[in-house]
This record gives sequence, structure tokens and C-alpha cells, in this order.
Amino acid sequence: MKTNHLWLGIVAGLTAIGAVMAADPAVKSEERVDVTFAHPEKFSDVRDGYMGSDQGRDGLLGQLQDHIVQRAQSRVPAGQKLSIVVTDVDLAGDFEPWHGPQMSDVRVVKDVYPPKIDLEFKLTGPDGKVVKEGRRQLRDLAFMMKLSINRDDNLRFEKALVDDWLRDELPRVPAK
Repeated sequence: MKTNHLWLGIVAGLTAIGAVMAADPAVKSEERVDVTFAHPEKFSDVRDGYMGSDQGRDGLLGQLQDHIVQRAQSRVPAGQKLSIVVTDVDLAGDFEPWHGPQMSDVRVVKDVYPPKIDLEFKLTGPDGKVVKEGRRQLRDLAFMMKLSINRDDNLRFEKALVDDWLRDELPRVPAK
């Protein structure tokens, strides 16, 4: 019985701390990265209704957006802002319906179907002036040769593509 009261006290304490942090704007982290998708309904290969998939286009793009924001945060200095507009996504692999009706909704990942992401970005300084901007077509024709730690992640190839681009485009900001 004492154990239950102890756990209840811990949960209540953590809830109170979370509420204080959410209410205090000084505690919130500065939003340094903004990712948007331009006309996702026209993307090369992110459909809303894959058979047998519990994720539609919004779910897949939401995962990709979260990954980009999380990885880019450490590469954007305080006071600067990185705005990324993704203009096209072509996931690794493709559908090969000629294998029969039972395979028409199975994504086959081969070297001939590399991941592709097109984007535009703008890095602005604290004064609003553009520090760096451009358009990039992210491609990795050797994506199948890389070691992947998380083989259960459906977007592991696309996330690796983004990680490579961020590493090349924006050096890591030293921690203070």
C-alpha cells in the first residue's frame, strides 16, 4: 500500500513540474527550425492509401518532419532560424504490380529505386538577414550499401538522406 502512495506522489510531482514548464515561456526551447511541405498531394511517391498501412501521407510526412526538426536543432545557432520547404519526396523502393495482385501494394526496395527529397532552405540571422539559402536535390544512389541500425523504421533511408545533407550543409553548433 505504501508503494502505491509513493508512486502516486511521484506521478503527481512530475505532472506538476510538467505543468510549470509548459506554462513558463522562458523554459520552452527556442524554435529554430521550421519544416513545411509544399503540395504534398503532388509528391512523387507519398500516397495517402497504401493497402495494409496504418499511416497515410500525413503520418509519413509527420515522421519525416519531426526527424528533420530534431536533427537540425543542434545545427542552427541560437538566434538564427532555418526554414525548410520540402517540394518533393520519392521514398526508397517502389511498387512492382507485375508480380501479381497480391504484390501490388508491397514496396520493393532495390538499388534502382533510391530515396529522393527535393527541398528549398533559408537560414536567417537574428537580424532577419539571409545567412545561407538554396535548393537541394538529395539523392543517395548507394543507399543500400550503408549500415542501418534501425531496420524497423520505414523511413530509415530518407532519414539518412536528410542526416547526410544536414551534416554537409550545416556544421554542428558547439555546445556551450
